[in-house]
Amino acid sequence: MRTVLDFEKPIAELDANIEALKRITAEQGIDKSEEIAALERDRERLLREIFKNLTPWDRTLLARHPQRPYTLDYIRVIFDDFIEMHGDRQFGDDGAIIGGMAWLNEKPVMVIGQQKGRDLKERQRRNFGMAKPEGYRKALRLMHLAEKFGRPVITFVDTPAADPGVESESRGISEAIARNLREMIALKVPIVAVVIGEGGSGGALGIAVADRVLMQEYAIYSVIPPEGCAAILWRDPKRAPEAAEALKLTAHDALCFGVVDEVIEEPLGGAHRDPLTAAQIVKEALLRHLPPLQKMAVSKLRESRYERYRNLGVWQSVLE
Repeated sequence: MRTVLDFEKPIAELDANIEALKRITAEQGIDKSEEIAALERDRERLLREIFKNLTPWDRTLLARHPQRPYTLDYIRVIFDDFIEMHGDRQFGDDGAIIGGMAWLNEKPVMVIGQQKGRDLKERQRRNFGMAKPEGYRKALRLMHLAEKFGRPVITFVDTPAADPGVESESRGISEAIARNLREMIALKVPIVAVVIGEGGSGGALGIAVADRVLMQEYAIYSVIPPEGCAAILWRDPKRAPEAAEALKLTAHDALCFGVVDEVIEEPLGGAHRDPLTAAQIVKEALLRHLPPLQKMAVSKLRESRYERYRNLGVWQSVLE
């Protein structure tokens, strides 16, 4: 059953009316094409009006939409012959991070991403997309393998955060993420990261240090979820909409701050309304950004990546 957000309810009512008219046409042979066309025009107008005025909190809810495409959905459409690889060779296999070799338009690549899961059983197996230390170590193992064979790395970011549990702390979650940050900055092959849903804190950064960071239109990227921010600042998680506004977590905010290099447009109404088209748009963006990076000398590639992150943010002297 499709989840309907509060601001989507008027659209859902129009969708229901359109489907009802289509059933009448199919079952009774009564021509309702004119009424259907009129309602479809109303739906498109309403979609444009609503999605033109979304708040940061609305965008947060869209980024978390249960029907939003996940990493595996994109892999199935964008890549060919994906072969998943498992395990970190130290502790075990983390279902929250998937990765493996694939082909992008007949070019070999390494694909890595976070996967949340659709139903309760899969969400538990994948820990709601929150990776443990072995997940980040698996990702790093695959990146080093890509480096060995000269394959560019493509990552899909979609996690609320890294796993916060005691077991993850005891196995060195902070060290695992920090090691990934260090190793990715020096990797000898191109890296392109795509934020497709939630880009949450260090959990996202653990696979998002890249030469190009792309972000879907209704994804979010933030140092902390709005609920956590509200709980810390105001002791009230219900003020999450205010926190979302203050965090500047939308794709256009990230682009203005230089955190991402491109905002990837989504189909009208969001990626969950047309996952296939959303995947094709992401594929086109990857094909734009990868070739120039592959032509760069390794020394220039690493230097450019280093400078990219050194130049983020604003420095101000305390003496000013």
